[in-house]
Amino acid sequence: MAGSSPSPAAGDVPPSRSASAIVAGVATGYHVLRVVGYSHTKEVPNGQSISSSHFLVGGRTWFVKYYPNGNTAGEADFISLFLALHGTVAEAVKAKVTISLLDQEGKPVPPYNRTTEFVNIAEKGGWGYPKFMERKALEESEHLSDDCFTVRFDVTVLNDVCTLETPFLVVPSSDMHRHFGRLLSSKEDTDVKFRVGNKTFSAHRLVLSTRSPVFKAQLYGPMKERNTSKAIHINDMEADVFDALLSFMYTDNLPEMKEQDESAMAQHLLVAADRYNLERLKLICEDKLCKHIDTDSAATILALAEQHNCHGLKDACYAYLSSSSTLGAVMETDGFEHLTISCPRVLKELLSKVVPR
Repeated sequence: MAGSSPSPAAGDVPPSRSASAIVAGVATGYHVLRVVGYSHTKEVPNGQSISSSHFLVGGRTWFVKYYPNGNTAGEADFISLFLALHGTVAEAVKAKVTISLLDQEGKPVPPYNRTTEFVNIAEKGGWGYPKFMERKALEESEHLSDDCFTVRFDVTVLNDVCTLETPFLVVPSSDMHRHFGRLLSSKEDTDVKFRVGNKTFSAHRLVLSTRSPVFKAQLYGPMKERNTSKAIHINDMEADVFDALLSFMYTDNLPEMKEQDESAMAQHLLVAADRYNLERLKLICEDKLCKHIDTDSAATILALAEQHNCHGLKDACYAYLSSSSTLGAVMETDGFEHLTISCPRVLKELLSKVVPR
């Protein structure tokens, strides 16, 4: 037939198919440096730096060099900040860094959000800004709070150019959490109700008992609720906290929340996670609270960490309170009075870790 393709002869091998891509990749990562007790760091002479802890980006070990009084005589009135490689590296390491002063909500401050060009940092030794910010400008700004300020270093490292075989199709990531989220919101086939404050929640016994051994004992164990038509009362918990708890149990994610509400919600959810033996949720709350430790909250968060066996969060509180000046400010808060009453044992441990400054 005209226009048709000839059929392959018997024994012919069908044409092979393949695809590839030339990839000039990058590796990215960031490090947040919090300077606690800024006024005391000003005692460091001009030209001398304080180094951050080490961190990994692109298979390399990096650290930050903070010069409180500039790295040369010409920058004595400025804060100098540099990204540096740890150790001796023979081959070229091309990278750039964005250095951002963060406000109290953790967002970059536009006038102090600066990006370098790509350079071989192995050759330069360090790369950054000798005149990142005048000390006077920092001291007169709202971004220096409780004698502390925070800077973020976003590092981009160029990888070697390589050729990769590309697939003909891409399998999408799991969307199981969306299906279970719709199951919760639709209330389809729910078989248990909870009363929290003045609000009623409907859920599925099987889902809750699968996620939490505590719910499993309550809903299927010897002491299970017999009257399925009657709501189970949850005491000592706010309705919005239980709502977030249910959302996590169905989707393995927390709902979106406002920045100013995150610390309080994380504290309440940590207590709920410990109550229902949800270890992953507990760790997520610990991680969030580590970023909210300040003068007003340190004692309260430390008491919470002690009462619920949160070792990582407890260590983060100790690190924040490690200087006598910071501890002195925290001791003036209401939270510290609560700490002395509720967790007297932790005070002795805390005081043993304080370094006079």
